Amino acid sequence: MKCKITRNAAKVLKLELDKPENSGKILRVIVTHAHGDHAHYGLDLDTPKEGDTVVSTDKDIDVILEEGQPFLDGVKIDYLYFPEEGFVITNPSMGNHGDH
Repeated sequence: MKCKITRNAAKVLKLELDKPENSGKILRVIVTHAHGDHAHYGLDLDTPKEGDTVVSTDKDIDVILEEGQPFLDGVKIDYLYFPEEGFVITNPSMGNHGDH
């Protein structure tokens, strides 16, 4: 399984992961809703459980992905400042390039 984190997203995520209350936690990407050929995603801080894969990224941030969930393989995490500030999670490998 693969996961890509952009430079903007990595900056924000590292600030959150470095907080003392998040010690030992890893970023988890979840599918909040799936329908048809695309999904909607969310982020959480968690610890790996049975059935999870921990994926290393080129931004030195590990990500927990649920095994067997095709919408998670190839997910991309970005952080945008315009038009609204916040995370944008897509999966270009599944043809999902943004919310509708």
